[in-house]
Amino acid sequence: MNVFPIGRAALLWLVAGAFLVTSCKKNTEVTPSIITSSAAIGNGEVNSWVLANMQHYYFWNDKIPATTDTSLTPDKYFLTLLYDRNNTANTDRDRFSWIQQSADDLKASLNGQSKTTGMEYSLYYRDASNTGVIAVVLYVQPGSPAAKAGIKRGDVISKVNGESLTGTNYQTLLSSNADSYVFGFATFVNGNLTDSDQTKQINAVVFQSDPFLLDTTYTIGNKTIGYVVYNQFVKGINKADGTSDNTYDLKMESIFGKFKQKGVNELVLDLRYNRGGYVSSSTNLASLIGKNIDASKVYYTQKWNSIVTDENDKTYGKGWNNQNFLTKSTAIGANLSRVFILTTGSTASASELVINGLKPFMTVNTIGTTTVGKNVGSITISDKSGQIKWGIQPITFKSANAQGFTDYAGGFTPTVRVTEPDPRKNNWKALGDLTEPLLGEAIFQITGTRMARRAASTDSEVAPIGSSIDSKAGGGNMFVTDILSQQ
Repeated sequence: MNVFPIGRAALLWLVAGAFLVTSCKKNTEVTPSIITSSAAIGNGEVNSWVLANMQHYYFWNDKIPATTDTSLTPDKYFLTLLYDRNNTANTDRDRFSWIQQSADDLKASLNGQSKTTGMEYSLYYRDASNTGVIAVVLYVQPGSPAAKAGIKRGDVISKVNGESLTGTNYQTLLSSNADSYVFGFATFVNGNLTDSDQTKQINAVVFQSDPFLLDTTYTIGNKTIGYVVYNQFVKGINKADGTSDNTYDLKMESIFGKFKQKGVNELVLDLRYNRGGYVSSSTNLASLIGKNIDASKVYYTQKWNSIVTDENDKTYGKGWNNQNFLTKSTAIGANLSRVFILTTGSTASASELVINGLKPFMTVNTIGTTTVGKNVGSITISDKSGQIKWGIQPITFKSANAQGFTDYAGGFTPTVRVTEPDPRKNNWKALGDLTEPLLGEAIFQITGTRMARRAASTDSEVAPIGSSIDSKAGGGNMFVTDILSQQ
């Protein structure tokens, strides 16, 4: 179950289980002849535009129904085109394509900009009655309104605007797109979760999120361990025209430059809250990590439908859909033989692309829980004339690594299973704390030393019912800005 983040605009007309994606800066569209500059654009015209683009670019374009009802509203019409989306027995079905009423908002959000209070959270039932609900803060963006209000990881929100969260009202209360919220908190008294009198009013603002929450190094014995928390594959800061600069890709290279200077010989990459983003940023990251890789080695291959494949084979020649690694002066792969990647059920798409793409070249150890299993990517399609305001984010390709492996729709099972803490216990540690369960296990695997006693059972007793991260734009997809943008 997904829920919109606190204070974030209800940007997405969500498909069931849809997670995220971003903008295609190429003028990617097929324009039906029925649209004219002087005509008012109704549902039928929008839907015809949607259908024409889906028939051309959609990965499962051969599965689109022969007859469709173009009288539906665009959000409902789009769902009728998606391949087997309600068949949960089919792991290969389309779980991820989506449509959004504003293409401009879609592009901004996929570049990490949205209206938000600056905190992300997971939702849990408060007790075994499955009536009350709590929101446990996972992390807070530095400089955001939530950070300025003193909100931190592990804080428990039990009320919004004076109303206790329940299974029937939490989505309404948390996705109201209001400008200001009053949050009420619960604390632990003698080990029991108890509502307190503490409240904090926090405004929602349009905020540019920095995908790098933390980077640091630890020296333990003869091991110099680099640790980075990376929460979204975003190239740079969003601009007014929907494009972005390269601020965050450059920051990534700077971080690894520091790692190289400090002699990092082990790496822990924390992707537990990273649902994906730009494949160009994924390529950038993998190129900084990979062992014995260079610009002649394939990082991943895009498998498109026959129409796009045939067109581009003729235009660009065979191999246009291969993305090779990049040569990076700050790469640390020469000092690594393995990498440890922290994962959860919120690790998806471009994050999984890193896992899959590095496996042919080095040992990839995953610590946490099973990933989402998103082995497909998408492009953002918008109307370059501006007459149609909608934007669509259809699945357009499958990804395979250098060995041709693409079959991870069921997710990557962790090498070592460790869960996040039980929300009903006061035991959440700050990210970067060596006693935090996932990082602590990685440190143990590297050094043989435990920084804290590991519980007999590593499984949390309570499963989340939703998360702001799972509905965050750009957080559950991998997307390309142009079919050949990586060549």
